[in-house]
Amino acid sequence: MSSKQKGSTKKKRKLKVGKIILLIFEVFLLVGVGILLLGVLKTTGDSGITKYEINDAQANSDVKEHFEKDENLQQYRNIALFGVDPRNGQLGKGTRTDTIMICSINEVTGDVKLVSVYRDTYLNIGNDVYNKCNSAYAKGGPEQAITMLNMNLDLYITDFVTVGFEGLMDTIDALGGVDIDVTKAEIPHLNNYQASMYCTEENPNNLTTNYTPVKNPGLQTLTGYQALAYCRIRAVGNDFQRTERQRNVLQQILLKAKQEDPATLTKIANEVFPLIATSLDVEELLSLISNVGKYSITETSGFPFEDSITTGNIGSKGSCVVPIDLEYNVELLHEFLYPGVDYTVSEDVKIYSQKIYNDTSSYVGGRKPSAEPETTE
Repeated sequence: MSSKQKGSTKKKRKLKVGKIILLIFEVFLLVGVGILLLGVLKTTGDSGITKYEINDAQANSDVKEHFEKDENLQQYRNIALFGVDPRNGQLGKGTRTDTIMICSINEVTGDVKLVSVYRDTYLNIGNDVYNKCNSAYAKGGPEQAITMLNMNLDLYITDFVTVGFEGLMDTIDALGGVDIDVTKAEIPHLNNYQASMYCTEENPNNLTTNYTPVKNPGLQTLTGYQALAYCRIRAVGNDFQRTERQRNVLQQILLKAKQEDPATLTKIANEVFPLIATSLDVEELLSLISNVGKYSITETSGFPFEDSITTGNIGSKGSCVVPIDLEYNVELLHEFLYPGVDYTVSEDVKIYSQKIYNDTSSYVGGRKPSAEPETTE
């Protein structure tokens, strides 16, 4: 990357860092529930977590070698975090990911960076088919979703954690609810989500009246069901405001959890962990969790980066988030995650970048990729 590009990259990063998606389930898993898992596993030896083996999450061989040999990169551990709505009970393939996040842990300093990959981003979904990236998990489960991240972003991720939505409601109810300042504009949408959360694709009209409506604005204690509905509001404000609601609920969960006794925390753990799937062994989870006290979330961001993103209907794929020049966005990502570490975009990413431009430019415009990929005869 030229010095001019690097200067531009740094400027853009400073402008956009902080417009964050700190989604509830993953962060709660790593921070809010950490102490619980440590205690429950040590006393019972059984977490109830669904264990997956990730056998061959594809990564570019040159990228893999770069991560394995670069001493500066060896201090980082990357884990893919997925949030799903498993109304059919599935945590594997067959369900789309509402949340896709990269958690990058600097194991030397304890600094943690989180990057949310927007679920509707138009990418290679891991099998040279281009679609919304959340379809990768639906097609091939966590293995294909990790492959999708590695291929498009020049990463080498081998582990993941997936969390279902029900764990959130159970946790909040066990804590006695969370205190949220609800606005007047949010009330009808919150209640509409409560009524419709039993709906599925098979039963789209399966509305319910068996819920407690929120009637008045102001600070009040929401149940788990109400809080989940609150987190899903999109009609009031844009998607950034939706995630602000989610962060607000997360903060209230953590405040409540710190005040609870061991018996309550153990009850929460027993309810939440069966709704988790992961590639990590119990020993690895314990190792991560035992160090939670030293971890600090220092920076977060979304991908694609806000100044290099557009949206629009892409033919039969529907409304998509489109990276304006994937190659440039991946450069921004690596500078954000690994400042000061040398990085050159792979030829594969250049190919994907060109393909995305070719597929989407007639719908949403955009700029051509930074460089033409090399071709082989």
